[in-house]
Amino acid sequence: MPLNRLDFTTRLLIDAGVSEGMRILDVGCGSGDVSFLLCDLVGRGGEIIGVDHDAIAIAVARQRTAGHALTFLEGDLLELPDSIGSFDAIVGRRVLMYQPDAVATIRALSRCLRPGGIMIFQEHDTTMAPASVEPFPLHEKAQRWLQQMLAREGADLHIGFNLHGIFTRAGLTVESVRAECLVQTPDAPYSLGAIVRACLPRIIALGVASAEEVEIETLQARLEQERSASSGIYVGDVMFGSWARKS
Repeated sequence: MPLNRLDFTTRLLIDAGVSEGMRILDVGCGSGDVSFLLCDLVGRGGEIIGVDHDAIAIAVARQRTAGHALTFLEGDLLELPDSIGSFDAIVGRRVLMYQPDAVATIRALSRCLRPGGIMIFQEHDTTMAPASVEPFPLHEKAQRWLQQMLAREGADLHIGFNLHGIFTRAGLTVESVRAECLVQTPDAPYSLGAIVRACLPRIIALGVASAEEVEIETLQARLEQERSASSGIYVGDVMFGSWARKS
């Protein structure tokens, strides 16, 4: 399958220097989406290992590995075994924002990074969006549910702004920090309703909103109707990407 070079993650990885033949660790890999992208970038001569603490996500990732040279391990990012070896690059997406001590996490991961190796992370800022000129009240409400859920779970809502400082305090040399908005237009599909659906148990458990307030079965249709009824655009997310090098 050809690479989508318009995709933020793909461009971040390529610009950071991910290339054929590299050995890369994908931390907080979940069900493996970034791992499979990395596999395409490093080719047959490379090696990708994904690690996540979620046993269910790892089981799903392993089921998807047919025809790919990928290894998925269940484990804690702060307690990776010495047997895992060293890597040319370590990659994570939406991972650091959930770490109680992001600097300690990067320091621990750096022990698995070869001298000159690259640490690449993509994180999302939830405080600069939503943003629009015209009103999108339902979109804003759905985004606030997600934002409040993350805040109550203890996530760092300003993680994008903190990436440079985190890498620097962990002893790495930052080479780039970038940010990009995710713009939704009236005719472009976006599955905000599906994201809320996936997070709904957490939203309810944390007291952010009730099932009756969310009305999940009709939420996506109502969001699409709101967007299609407007000629304006809506910024629903701000993505940050950064990479730093080990001396």
